[in-house]
Amino acid sequence: MGAYYVYLVSSLPALNFSSPPPFREKDFFLKCQGLIPEKDIEILRGACDTFYNLESQPKIEGLNRWTKFELSLRNELVRARASRKKIDPLLFVRQPDESEAYASHVAMAAYRCTSLLEGEKILDQARWDFLDFLSFGHYFDFDFLLSYVLKLKILERWDKIERADKESLFSQTIAY
Repeated sequence: MGAYYVYLVSSLPALNFSSPPPFREKDFFLKCQGLIPEKDIEILRGACDTFYNLESQPKIEGLNRWTKFELSLRNELVRARASRKKIDPLLFVRQPDESEAYASHVAMAAYRCTSLLEGEKILDQARWDFLDFLSFGHYFDFDFLLSYVLKLKILERWDKIERADKESLFSQTIAY
C-alpha cells in the first residue's frame, strides 16, 4: 500500500502501554471515515475483529508479519500448555507452524508466571513491542495505522480489566 495519511496520523494522540486508551476503537474508525479509503478501513476492522487466515487475508506485508507473529505466539502457548497436560500439541497447533525464538521465549515466560494477570501482561507487552517493531519507519502510512489500531485494542482490553469490579467477580467465582 503506497498511500500516505498525513492528516489522520498527525491528528492521533500517542499511545503508551501503561496508559488508558485516549478513545475507543469505534471512535478510531469514525476518525478514519472520509480520510482513508473504505477498503483500508475494512482491512483494519478485519485485523481487529478476527484472527486472519494467512491464505484469505490481503497481501499486505505488515498485516502478514503481524498474523505470523500472533500465530507463532499462540502456537507456542499451545505447546507449553499441552506438555503440562501430556496432550499432543499438534492437535491444536494452527498452520502454518513457523516457530520464532522470540515468541517461544515470551510464551514460556507468560506460562511460567504465577499470576494469570501478569502472564497476560507479558503477552500483551510482547505484542506491543512487536507492533512497535512493525511500525518503525512507517509514520504516515497504512502499516502505522494497523499498528495503532491493534495497540488501541490492547489498551482497551487492559482498561476493561482495570475497571472490572474485582470483588464482585471474586464473589461470583467462589459462589460456584
